[in-house]
Amino acid sequence: MNDNIIKGVLTFMVIDGAWAGELGKGGQGIVGIFFTIPFILLSGYAGQVADRYSKRSVLLGVKIAEVPIAIVALIGFWSGNLWITLASLIMLTCQSAFFGPAKYGMIPELVEDSDLSRANGTINMMTNVAVIIGTLAAGFVSDAYSPQGVGTPLVWLPGFILVVVALHGLVAAMLMTDLEPGDRDLKWDWNPLSTYIDAVREMSKTRLLMVMMAWGYFYLLAGIALFIVPEYTVVLNVSRAEASVLLGVMGIAIGIGCAVAGLISGHRIETRLIPIGALGLIVFFALLALVPPSLPDMAPMVRVGLSSIALFIFGAGFSAGFYIVPLQSLLQKMSPDDERGRFLGTANACSFTFLTIAAIIYSVIRPAFGETPQRIFLICSILMLAGSAYFFWRLRGTGLLIGKGIPDDSTVNQ
Repeated sequence: MNDNIIKGVLTFMVIDGAWAGELGKGGQGIVGIFFTIPFILLSGYAGQVADRYSKRSVLLGVKIAEVPIAIVALIGFWSGNLWITLASLIMLTCQSAFFGPAKYGMIPELVEDSDLSRANGTINMMTNVAVIIGTLAAGFVSDAYSPQGVGTPLVWLPGFILVVVALHGLVAAMLMTDLEPGDRDLKWDWNPLSTYIDAVREMSKTRLLMVMMAWGYFYLLAGIALFIVPEYTVVLNVSRAEASVLLGVMGIAIGIGCAVAGLISGHRIETRLIPIGALGLIVFFALLALVPPSLPDMAPMVRVGLSSIALFIFGAGFSAGFYIVPLQSLLQKMSPDDERGRFLGTANACSFTFLTIAAIIYSVIRPAFGETPQRIFLICSILMLAGSAYFFWRLRGTGLLIGKGIPDDSTVNQ
């Protein structure tokens, strides 16, 4: 939740808020790079920590660290200093980098193998609930922090909310179930890349590498989409709060899609959902690019246009749930027990590498689209078509995509 609050407020502020123009046109791409780089550099260490220590202890430690980081953000927003606020964003993502491998790595320790798909569906749904709340809060907080019209700026509000959320997260971590440490004899590797290299080398011996790449590739498209949506404040001339509703719709849709994918899968890893999800993403991204965002002939209010965009965004988000849940379950199932944290840390770094590439791509291509940034969704659709065709071709003959579903307790490493 806190990741999305601070990232969302910063994004709106560099588009048309208190720091508009300070990072150039498409400056939200720069914010995105600051957001993703720590995940890439630290996920290897995070995987080792998750494998070596109790994953519950790791989560408790990162939640303790989140409180002073939120206080730094409070100082940055209150003083109106972009660079202090960006520094707090970097610190927060450094902390979050250690959260992911422990969070997802503990799922197989808490549930039976036969419940992996449903557990992942539930966890992804609840994660997206937090994303939704954080995203919606970012829009309303941005309007209060830097009013677009008449109003007194509430400069203390973003930081105050970040501190409150951090404290609630700390309490939640304290209430978690105790878990045993992993590999007590794990030899620490200080090279931030060697963990990735070793994990990729091991993954390449099975289909796990292609599964990880297919999973990570989704974040390239999701990253580009998340940069486009806030620009509807300009495209549709709506408030930041209304634009954040579109981001919230995307989060709700992904959450529902994940939950439905988990229910359909039952006690199996239902890989046939992956191509269905990919097809949905291709279609709805194309619709977002090609259908006019406003429909003045139907009604004088911009809400009509907002509703049509929300419908397509919901379709894309729902499809994303079908795409990512089976892939995430395969990642967990196919990872060796004593290396799961490192494998998932590598997968996490892969996803954030794709997010970084998305930020770079957006910063480069955004000026070419002028007043119609929504057209960039067409690039997302084309990339999804090309990427899914490649991954499905590489996984041909394995039965992963056309089988009747893989039992969660079966072997899928062939």
